[in-house]
Amino acid sequence: MNVFVREMRANRKALIIWCIGVALLISSSMGKYAGLSASGQSINDLLNQMPHSLKVVMGMGSFDLTTAVGYYGVLFIYLAVMATIHAAMLGANIISKEERDKTAEFLFVKPVSRNTIITSKLLAALVNIVVFNLVTYASSILMVQQFSQGAGGSGEITRLMIGMFVLQLLFLVVGSAIAAKSKHPKTAPALATGILLFSFILSIAIDLNNKLEFLRFFTPFKYYDAKNLMYDRGFETVYVLISVGVIAVSLMATYAFYKNRDLKV
Repeated sequence: MNVFVREMRANRKALIIWCIGVALLISSSMGKYAGLSASGQSINDLLNQMPHSLKVVMGMGSFDLTTAVGYYGVLFIYLAVMATIHAAMLGANIISKEERDKTAEFLFVKPVSRNTIITSKLLAALVNIVVFNLVTYASSILMVQQFSQGAGGSGEITRLMIGMFVLQLLFLVVGSAIAAKSKHPKTAPALATGILLFSFILSIAIDLNNKLEFLRFFTPFKYYDAKNLMYDRGFETVYVLISVGVIAVSLMATYAFYKNRDLKV
C-alpha cells in the first residue's frame, strides 16, 4: 500500500474529530457574542476596569468586543493553540508510531528508500493540517459574517488563517524532527507539545511584562499575534524569515535523523 494513502487512512478518524471540535468551538464561542453584543459599548467599559494581567491571560488585549471581528480576534489565540497542538502531535506521531505500534517491519520490507517514506509521511501530515486550516477558515468566515451582518472581516480572518498555517507548519516539522531524533517514541509527542506550551506561556509572559519583549524572537506565537495581523503591522519580514528558517532546519533535521536512526522492530 502506498505510504501516503496508508497515513491518510490512519489519520482520517482523528482529523474528522479535530475538525468537528474546532468547528464547534468557533460556533459556540461566536454564539456567545450574540448575547454580549446586546450590551453594546458597556462591554468595553467593563473590560477597561479589569486588571491588565487578567485581560492578557484571557487574550483580550485591545480588541473591540462590540464587533464580531474583534470578538473573533480574542478567540483566535485559542484556535491557534488548538491547531498547533494538532500539528505538533501529528508531526511527532507520524514517525514515532511505527516503533510504538510495532509496525516498522511493514516499512522495512517495502522496496522504497527512507527518504521516500518520510516524504510520503510529511505530505500526508501536510494535507491533514491544510484540511484542518480550511475547516477553521470556512467556519470562521461563516460565523463572523453571520453575526456581523456581512459587515466585512474576511480580510482579517484570511490574514489570521495564513499566520495560523505557518504556525501549524512550523510545529509540524519541529514535532517530526524531535520524533526522528528521539530514541523513545512515546516521549516524542509529549516533548513536542511541551515545547509548544512553553512557547505559548512565554508569549503571555511577554505581554505581562514589557521588559521581556526581547524574548519575542523565541516564541512563534508572537510572530503572528492576532492584533498585529488584524490592525497593526501585519506580517513582519523578520518573523517570516525566522519561521522559514526554523521550518527549513527542522525539515532537514527530520530527513537526516530519520535516515540514520535504527528503528526498533
